[in-house]
Amino acid sequence: MQESDIDSPNHKMISKQKRRCQRRRLRFCMKEKKMATNPRSKNGTLRRKHRARLRARGGECGICRGRLGPIHYDEPSDAQHPLSFVIDEIIPVSRWQEFGYDSPEAVAQDWSNLQAAHYCCNAAKSNRIQWADKAVGAKGTSETVKKINLPDGNW
Repeated sequence: MQESDIDSPNHKMISKQKRRCQRRRLRFCMKEKKMATNPRSKNGTLRRKHRARLRARGGECGICRGRLGPIHYDEPSDAQHPLSFVIDEIIPVSRWQEFGYDSPEAVAQDWSNLQAAHYCCNAAKSNRIQWADKAVGAKGTSETVKKINLPDGNW
């Protein structure tokens, strides 16, 4: 290859296409990796059964204890519906080793570790263990939990 070939517009186009293809492959590989490593979806049948059991019980939110109102079981679980139903792991999947579980899947599939929650409460709780007015941090210090701001609307 000569220097004039490297500077040609055609060479630049090919290089651009190669880079774009490499980025796509990388994104595809990352998506596959994420899907394969989610412990909640390892045993989808059991997860669906737990979800159906919690929905049938129709209890209050395990995090706010019903202060924000009843859980809306008929709405999709997303940010547009903050009071919609989601499954909350009391002991977060990300902290499975701290509590003696064998694997992240064991935490996600343990019935005694699951509770019904509002979407917004679960998002605010994040991977904390205790969640009321204060949460205990990793070093034993007390950190204040953010207030939940709900958009005004008819839900």
